[in-house]
Amino acid sequence: MKKKLSEKAIDNIVVSQTNNDSAWEKPIHVHKTKSAALSIPAELAGRAAFLARLHRESGIEEWLMRIIRERIEIEEVAFNEAKREIATKSSV
Repeated sequence: MKKKLSEKAIDNIVVSQTNNDSAWEKPIHVHKTKSAALSIPAELAGRAAFLARLHRESGIEEWLMRIIRERIEIEEVAFNEAKREIATKSSV
């Protein structure tokens, strides 16, 4: 049975291998995709447009992007906290 490594132990291994090219996989090149279109109901778009104006945004798209980005950040933090909590409980 393999022993689970702590994050610090993994970090130490990665740092020790930074100058060892054979320890790393071939680089992966990522290309940015074009913007995706999003369709929302007219009633919701109207409410969003009102709130965008209320927040003095230059347009509804900018406001929606900010709101979506903020929500994604909140969800990512919650997800990472849940993962950390599960990992803590399983290691106890």
